Amino acid sequence: MFGGLAFLVDGKMFVGIRDSTLMARVGVERHDDALALPGVRVMDFTGRPMKGYVYVDPPAMASEQDLKSWVVWCYEHVARLPAKKAKKAN
Repeated sequence: MFGGLAFLVDGKMFVGIRDSTLMARVGVERHDDALALPGVRVMDFTGRPMKGYVYVDPPAMASEQDLKSWVVWCYEHVARLPAKKAKKAN
């Protein structure tokens, strides 16, 4: 869909990699908090900004701890989301 690698929890993407950029699902309620951090920008691969998702450029995840912090943030956000509705079989 976006030309990268995605990681999911319960069928919902929480982070992905596109080239050397992290796609992070931070949640709508913390979207502005994430954008206020250095090296973070709006995720708009479709040409339309995606609220609740951001791109994290390599300088913002220079250390292993930086990357771990992003992954934990996103995982915890997605783990709190309601379960996806099951699709009906035809």
